[in-house]
Amino acid sequence: MPQWASFDAFLEDTNRAKTDRERQMMVDELFSERPHWPWLEHDKAVFAYNGASAQTVALNLDTIHADPPFAPMTRILGTSMWYVERSFQPDDLLDYLIAVDDPMTPLSQERDIVGRIARHWRDDGLNPTRMNTAQATVSILRMRYARPFPDWASMRHVQRGDVQEHTLNSNALGIQGRKLWVYTPAGYEDSGLDYPLLILQDGQWAVGALQVAEMADALIKHERVQPLIIAMVQSGTQSEREREYVVNDAHYQFVADELIPLLQSSYRIAAEQVGIGGVAIGATAAMHAALINPSLFSSLIMISPPLGKGAYAEQVRAFAGRFAESAVLPRRIFQSVGRYEATGRFVKPAFALRETLSTKSGVYYRFCEIGSGHGLAAFRSILPEALAWAYPGAAFS
Repeated sequence: MPQWASFDAFLEDTNRAKTDRERQMMVDELFSERPHWPWLEHDKAVFAYNGASAQTVALNLDTIHADPPFAPMTRILGTSMWYVERSFQPDDLLDYLIAVDDPMTPLSQERDIVGRIARHWRDDGLNPTRMNTAQATVSILRMRYARPFPDWASMRHVQRGDVQEHTLNSNALGIQGRKLWVYTPAGYEDSGLDYPLLILQDGQWAVGALQVAEMADALIKHERVQPLIIAMVQSGTQSEREREYVVNDAHYQFVADELIPLLQSSYRIAAEQVGIGGVAIGATAAMHAALINPSLFSSLIMISPPLGKGAYAEQVRAFAGRFAESAVLPRRIFQSVGRYEATGRFVKPAFALRETLSTKSGVYYRFCEIGSGHGLAAFRSILPEALAWAYPGAAFS
């Protein structure tokens, strides 16, 4: 049995201790019996750091409305343990970092943000749930009723499909040398069957941190998702991404006139089951293409599209009206937004679009609000539901 049933009970014991040595022995015992953190108690999470040499330690969490977005940790007198307690919603799933000896100055005034992050910000060594991205490794807070957040690539006994990498050029977009990754499910080569196709924007995220191929393998095995082909198209730099994705007819021309014919020439694709999707502004590119030619796309996935205040507000605000006026839409539509995303840019317009789409006849529509912010961890947590809704497997029959 654990010696302490709650963190408050542990603090009470350390406060009663008469010497630093006695308190440190309690800290060592606590970390021994509870090696994995945060410690979850109802709506509270206790974060900890074990380091005697640190001068300051703080929790770095985007939902903290401060600059920098830190919650300073408190050191237990005379010990190596630092801690901070925060309250959350029961389904929250958020990424965070630990800032050690950070200067604590506003990020808005920081001239070397990359160097500052490299020197002072780190993942939580006490938390095994983490996400690796191209920029950094982040730790994941998963409250008791949050969506699962497995490492899909580490799952054993899952038959793996194949991912082929291609080089892609486009006259419509004026690009050369972009990468295209195409996932085919296990058994594709020998089946002789035609398969549904899903086109995803931001392919480098899809094959990397979002683990789309590994996710599809597991979901197909358990018949949550039907076997399908997934084409993941690399995006350019941030400025290129915005120019190509936000309400751009040339992007639709690329998808319809170049990408789909290219895929059809090399893969067995069921022409009546072609879907398109994306995250963030990649979702707006998918939305624009689907609204230009809804008869081409049988499904649409929209994860956290920016539809309100901010950059390109005039163009993206028009989406709600375009959906309302369209007599034809993709048959299956999935939409999600994060509870902690910017209210005017993401949350309010997302709910407004939900009001429009939920009344559309002939459309199988699903909307999810998730307990996350705007980032890859949030996107990965909701993607399994998006795939299962857009391409339901036998388990849903």
